[in-house]
Amino acid sequence: MLRRHQQLRNRIQLVNDSCLFAIGLWVAHYIRTSWNLEFFWGGAKTIEPFSAFLWSYLVILPCMPMVLTSQGFYQRPLMPSRRDTAWRLFKSCMVATVGLILLLFLLKLQLARSVVILFGATSFALVFLKEEILRGLYRSRLGQSQLQKYFILVGSPDDTRRMRVDLQQHSKEGTKVLAELDLNQQPVEDLVSLLHDHSANGVIFNAKYTYFGDIEKAIHACEREGVEAWLMADFFSTNISQASVDEFYGRPVLIFRTAPDVSWQGVIKQVLDVVLASASLILVSPLFAFFALLIKLTSPGPVLFRQRRCGLNGQPFTILKFRSMVVDAEQRKGELAAMNEMGGPIFKLTNDPRVTPIGRFMRKYSVDEWPQLINVLRGEMSLVGPRAMDVEEVKRFDDWAHRRRFSVKPGLTGLWQISGRSNLKDFKDWVRFDLQYIDNWSLWLDLKIMWRTIPVVLAGTGAK
Repeated sequence: MLRRHQQLRNRIQLVNDSCLFAIGLWVAHYIRTSWNLEFFWGGAKTIEPFSAFLWSYLVILPCMPMVLTSQGFYQRPLMPSRRDTAWRLFKSCMVATVGLILLLFLLKLQLARSVVILFGATSFALVFLKEEILRGLYRSRLGQSQLQKYFILVGSPDDTRRMRVDLQQHSKEGTKVLAELDLNQQPVEDLVSLLHDHSANGVIFNAKYTYFGDIEKAIHACEREGVEAWLMADFFSTNISQASVDEFYGRPVLIFRTAPDVSWQGVIKQVLDVVLASASLILVSPLFAFFALLIKLTSPGPVLFRQRRCGLNGQPFTILKFRSMVVDAEQRKGELAAMNEMGGPIFKLTNDPRVTPIGRFMRKYSVDEWPQLINVLRGEMSLVGPRAMDVEEVKRFDDWAHRRRFSVKPGLTGLWQISGRSNLKDFKDWVRFDLQYIDNWSLWLDLKIMWRTIPVVLAGTGAK
């Protein structure tokens, strides 16, 4: 099933299920008040009118779809097993019941909890009954005729063989192969004949080993016949990239992307960057001024250290840090090169003689990183991301695949920060954490990293 078809089906089911849960609350209240169950529940014979429970719709209607989604209820195949359906639905109803009872307790509402317990049971029964009705419809002759889709496979024998196996694994969803055709061996006219003979609903093209000119002619033939043409976009083999289809000024475009796609999570990440960076700057402003004064009084030179670092896609920017070394630290770096403790292009040295006494304290507790909050507000960095690297260090990369770490903005903290900081002695480990972050990024991962950074920084773990 195409993703957009599944998304449409899920949205329809989501609306239906929300309505059924709303009905379930009314049915639960009706059963409790009409069936004389006070002896069973051990409560009063009369309870509050249904109008007293209407407020719960403000919770049920928006929250139940999220609960069902979290339990994978809408990720099931078209014809799931009854056991799988019942288990996922049972867990969702349990979460809803316990959640409403806790809400009643927190709000100190003296409403009949028996109604809430019955609500879980009646909602389970209603939604499961709906699933059984759909199962019966899908299996009926009418349902099969509506769901059944007939396709012709076009491509090399190897491609069509793999596609046939995939379709057979999802045969319950109503796809059936009528014929196969190899455009490298047969003309487009043979495809037209197959369309006339079999009345196919669509043609699936595997273009990996077929000339695009022949594919274009075949798609034009499908256009004339009014038949859908599906072009499989796996004709380029990629190791990491995820493919997505979009539109560029009215022209379809296939995008291969290794970094996180544009999403609401990404928008929220940017908002959090601005809000949290602004709040942090305001919060630490007195200490900011204190350390600035301390640096000025204990060591000659500027308060801030500025250096060109590589940002998003390698774009250079000027990073800001509290100066923790002597003024001529860069000039003396060559003298200490033989003592480098870090593998790869990075220079790290325990007890670096260039670090000032106050600088050693600032580095241990990451105070020297505070001015980078300004870089975050400028949009050059993020709160969480790979560590920003010196432009000169990047030029010494021995593996250009390491540049993939520049596919997102650098951050003040990241997986490298909570996984050893300066205890990491090999640059490849550094890169491994950065790429692990990029490949598994989510807003929840950012929040976890920020939370775990706090004890690491306060303890000065792994900092030099």
